[in-house]
Amino acid sequence: MIKDGIEYADDNTESIKTLFKLRIPSLFLGLILGIILSFLTSRFEQVLMKNIEIAFFIPFVVYVADAVGSQTQGIYSGGLRLGKAKFFKYLLKESALGLVFGLIFGAIIFSIVALWFSSVALALTVALSSFFAVATAPIISLFVTEILQLIRKDPAANSGPITTVIQDTASILIYGFIASALIL
Repeated sequence: MIKDGIEYADDNTESIKTLFKLRIPSLFLGLILGIILSFLTSRFEQVLMKNIEIAFFIPFVVYVADAVGSQTQGIYSGGLRLGKAKFFKYLLKESALGLVFGLIFGAIIFSIVALWFSSVALALTVALSSFFAVATAPIISLFVTEILQLIRKDPAANSGPITTVIQDTASILIYGFIASALIL
């Protein structure tokens, strides 16, 4: 379906060939960025060797940020498709939500990790990383979605893979730097 010069992916009306062509560029870019993410993660080998428990929380930090970012992206993409989205209004509200969710998830995980491992350093590492990863997630999601809209690519079909790998990279870097500062 084409609306306002953007070809939107629509499973109800488009062929598999068309859906493939609309979706493969962002998935391929995600593949390349995912390889880069693996390389960046390996840069934190020293802190992981010092405290293997750091590795236990990588999926958590990455997941909570992705979940918040995915919600933002879905809501904003829907608003764009309906022609009702105002970027700066979304940016203000979603940034505020990112901060609130980051505080809540950071506080919860701090308590759990502190009780589970009896380590304030580990708990603080995971909590701060979760806070910053979640706080950045809506901003990354909005900018990627908006850029795709501006270059006339369907944000609903393309922003997911790109946003996910960018947010995952940001989350890993945040976690790695905080862990290195507090654990090493």
